[in-house]
Amino acid sequence: MKLFRHRRPSLKTMLGVTKAKKKLKRDLGITKAMKPFRYWTNQKRRLKRKVGYESRAGRIARNGLPTPGGCALLLAIGGFSATLVIGFIGFAASWK
Repeated sequence: MKLFRHRRPSLKTMLGVTKAKKKLKRDLGITKAMKPFRYWTNQKRRLKRKVGYESRAGRIARNGLPTPGGCALLLAIGGFSATLVIGFIGFAASWK
């Protein structure tokens, strides 16, 4: 289990708007009326949980092994390419 959340809560959640809306829907019976329409989604979620779809091993199986450097490598290549293009444009502009 992680020590910290991966996302910070929204302003609505912190103010209690979300909790109030859920309570209202529950009191009006909307949640109970919509239950049959969520059946398939809930079954898929249960199956994925049982199989370990969101586990570390499951993510590696889906996405492959993490690459060293990851995104930093792409940013470095992009920056290098941009530098070359800007340098070429400057060279072409000064050519007479």
